Amino acid sequence: MAIRMPFQPVLIPRPRNLQRLEGTYSPRSSQFVWLSGSFTTELLRIGHLVKDALVQAGLSPSLTASKSRDAAGNTATITVDPQRVRNPQGYQLSVLPDSIELVGHDAPGLYYGAMTLRQLARQSGETGGVPCMVVEDWPDFLNRGVMLDISRDRVPKMDTLYMLVDLLSELKVNQLQLYTEHTYAYRNHSEVWGDASPMTAEQILNLDAYCQERFVELVPNQNSFGHLERWLAKPSYQDLAENPDSPKPRALNPMDPRSISLIAEMYEELLPHFASTQFNVGCDEVPLGEGRSREAVGKYGAGRVYLDFLLKIHELVRGHGRNMQFWGDIVLHYPNLIRELPDNVIALEWGYEANHPFDANAKTYADAGVPFYVCPGTSSWGSVAGRTDNARANIRRAAEAGLQHGAVGFLNADWGDYGHWQQLPVAYLGYSYGAAVSWYAFGNKDIDLPRALDVHVFRDSAGMMGRAVYDMGNSYQHPGVVPRNGSVLHHLLLRNPESEQHISQLTVDALDRTETHIVSALNSVARAKMAGPEGQRVATEMRHVAGVLRHACHIGVARLRAGGNELPPKTLGAHHHPDMLSPHVIAEIRRIPPLIRRNLGAELGQLVREYRKLWLARCRPGGLDNSMRRWEQILAAYRSD
Repeated sequence: MAIRMPFQPVLIPRPRNLQRLEGTYSPRSSQFVWLSGSFTTELLRIGHLVKDALVQAGLSPSLTASKSRDAAGNTATITVDPQRVRNPQGYQLSVLPDSIELVGHDAPGLYYGAMTLRQLARQSGETGGVPCMVVEDWPDFLNRGVMLDISRDRVPKMDTLYMLVDLLSELKVNQLQLYTEHTYAYRNHSEVWGDASPMTAEQILNLDAYCQERFVELVPNQNSFGHLERWLAKPSYQDLAENPDSPKPRALNPMDPRSISLIAEMYEELLPHFASTQFNVGCDEVPLGEGRSREAVGKYGAGRVYLDFLLKIHELVRGHGRNMQFWGDIVLHYPNLIRELPDNVIALEWGYEANHPFDANAKTYADAGVPFYVCPGTSSWGSVAGRTDNARANIRRAAEAGLQHGAVGFLNADWGDYGHWQQLPVAYLGYSYGAAVSWYAFGNKDIDLPRALDVHVFRDSAGMMGRAVYDMGNSYQHPGVVPRNGSVLHHLLLRNPESEQHISQLTVDALDRTETHIVSALNSVARAKMAGPEGQRVATEMRHVAGVLRHACHIGVARLRAGGNELPPKTLGAHHHPDMLSPHVIAEIRRIPPLIRRNLGAELGQLVREYRKLWLARCRPGGLDNSMRRWEQILAAYRSD
């Protein structure tokens, strides 16, 4: 006779210690959720979470602050006891046939224990109650964050942000940053954000309060040196640029005192809306020495000019009582300057490829005594569908290096470069894996991610969507050309001058094989069974993702059959505006036979119409036209005679 094995629950993150016991908690009368100890509103909120989880499991408990004698055996007890649970944010959860006990080191620990109970209850249909077990758990990193880019065209609606906070907090993520360049509604700078549908002061206040209720710290984020194209392209601000004559002036002139005055004004208005004591000022990828800072860079060096401006920013941040976070890519080039960083800054060590040297760079900060976060990425941008294998390797290695060298936090970046073409569910894989390994790296590095996504993110009873997203995210590998920080399929639609070298290596056979892989993943989308409006939306979004990828294959094949793999002249991109299709690409499209062009135009036209609808369902209208500009140019080229 076969031996029946105890049900093994799917949890994300996997807890550190879990002992599965026989039986289930499923009492049928006199059920209570007892809020033990000193009553607080935080304890009440967590009590409601525990109650809701038990209701989901088919039970009907009531909340109480006093333990009833006749219900002693049917009680779920919630207690804060830092003597029993020693690790900050840690918890112990005991589920027995006639009782549940949740003990936390602190209120966040109780919350994370309640999230584990919620995930157990979600699977109660397989056991007829909450499966019995003992869980002991605490995080590797006390700071576990996600940074969402809201400046590359997409600014989410508030209900989208609330939904995202709910998802991340269940995954035990406790920090959220909204990467901001020009998408906060500064009172005196409407010229910058007027068509961007920005976040407003009231919206930030409301979001901050919503985050606090879920033990998520909303960390303010405002790039403050480079990546200010949307500011410096405006006539009123152009004179502040390092390179004011560039088609896209990128960085402030650090030698102009008006630059730091502008930053001071921004901080004065922005920071009071956040409860967080941290502040990410950005300052990455700053080009210096070729514009107005040329003389100073020649005299003092680019590193010194950069650091001097960073220290001025730090002085402003400290004046607001905040601890400064900044992207650490530039100071890593000047190791002798790292030790000059103030004691109360946090360097953000970022890198998004599977082989990024997190270990070496983390050691550099650790040896210098500089607190730092490791910052991998979701790998969703520049790809349409994500880059699954790259994301997993990048995120895992960041967590391992961070633990090895004493990182104080983990921040998973989700960028939107080149129009933010990826749909939101594409990022869920990276969010989930980052949450898992930042909580407990060793126990989660090999987690069955498709299964966990199906149970807790997509809620797919058929168990198909997790695999579909996972496999579609590996489409980037099948063409045989793997550019850095993106997918060649994305390049086929983007067609920037730097795309051409990658595109020239493609073959028809490789693109046909790629489309076969995409269709296989699309078939899994069709078989998914996700309930409710959100499930329907996710399925529609992933069908659109597959459609965009297939169109990239189609245009690649048509291009190859019409004209081959010739590269444009090397001088073509030198004076070409980066947001416009080059004459080479337009001529190449016009060589495609008219009938095929018309078919491609009809296909892309339908995708563009769907893209607009999907965008407006989750995001604000500002930025949409800019995101679609390159596709509209390709459509115009398809239709030209």
